Amino acid sequence: MSLLDQIVPVKDSAMAELAQAGDLGMLDQAKGRYLGPEGRFTALMKQLGTLPKEDRPLAGKAINAAKIEIESALAARRSELELQALIPKEPTDFTLPGRRRFPGRLHPLTQVTHDIVRCFRKLGFAVADGPEIEDEYHCFDALNTPADHPARDSQDTFFLEQRAGGGSLLRTHTSSVQIRVMSSQPPPVRIVVPGRVYRRDNADATHNPTFHQIEGLYVDKAVTVADLKGTVEFVFKELLGDEVKLRFRPHYFSYTEPSFEIDFSSSLTRKMGKEWLEIAGCGMVHPKVFEAVGYDPEQWSGWAFGFGIERVAMIRYGIPDIRLFYENDVRFLRQF
Repeated sequence: MSLLDQIVPVKDSAMAELAQAGDLGMLDQAKGRYLGPEGRFTALMKQLGTLPKEDRPLAGKAINAAKIEIESALAARRSELELQALIPKEPTDFTLPGRRRFPGRLHPLTQVTHDIVRCFRKLGFAVADGPEIEDEYHCFDALNTPADHPARDSQDTFFLEQRAGGGSLLRTHTSSVQIRVMSSQPPPVRIVVPGRVYRRDNADATHNPTFHQIEGLYVDKAVTVADLKGTVEFVFKELLGDEVKLRFRPHYFSYTEPSFEIDFSSSLTRKMGKEWLEIAGCGMVHPKVFEAVGYDPEQWSGWAFGFGIERVAMIRYGIPDIRLFYENDVRFLRQF
C-alpha cells in the first residue's frame, strides 16, 4: 500500500479511538499512539523521505491536513471529558445551601513560624520534625548533657515515667531532632526544626511551661563561626528589620563549643525601654555530639542555634505577656 493510501485509514482509526475514549487518561493514550514521537502519523512523516521528490509535497500536504483534523477532534473530545468530570457521579440537590466560609486568620505564632521557616528556606534549609515525647538519650545524653545537669532535674523537666533505666519525657528543646536527623543520614546536613517544647517554667509573663522553639543546624566541611554569624544576621534582619544590630556574648551550652548568646538592638527593644535584649543561643557543634551520631569531628564541623518563637512574636508585635497566645481570646487574635 502506498503512503497516500495509508493516510485516510490511519486518520479514520484515530478519529474512532478519540470518540471512544471514556476518560482523559484513555484520550492521552490515544493521542500518543497517533501523534506522539512513536505515533502512527509520525511514522508516516518519516516515510516521506522514501518517496520520489515530485510526490513529496502532495503526500506531506495530505498528512498535515489529516493531522490537523485529528488535533481538532482531540481538543473537542478533551473539552467534553473535562466537562463530564465536573458533573457529580451521584444525584445532587443543587438547591441545598452551599458551604459557608467562616472568617479567620492564622494564629500569630503560626504567622511568625512561617516567616522564620521562609527565611531559612531562602538559604537552602530543609524542615525537619521529631516527636514531642522523647527519651533521655536523644534529649540529653547524645547532646553531651551530663546526668547532673540542672536541665535533667525533675524541677525543670516534665518526666512521664520512672527514670530508672531512662524514662520518657516531654522534650525540653528541639535540639533532640538534630540527633535523630544526624543519626539517620550522612553529612552534609542543613535543617531547621520548628516545634513545641516543654519546661517547668512560668516564673513571669515572658515564660510559659509550653512554648515553641526553632532550631537551625548546619554541618559540612570547613564550617566556621563566620558562617554562623552570617546566617544569624540574615535571619534576624529578615524577621525584625534591616536596622537590627546583633552582638555575640560567650556562654556555655553542653552541646556546643564555643557557645554564644545573641543579643539584638533595634527600635523595637528601645520601645521596651531596653537597648539590648537576649534573643537566642548558638555555637559550634561539640565534637562529642558528632561522635554520638557517628560523624568524624576531624572531618566535619557545624553550628546550631535556637530561639523561642514566642519571644520573636512578642518583640515584633509588642505583646507584654506570653499567656495571651494561649488564652484563645478572639479579641486578641483578630489583631493579627
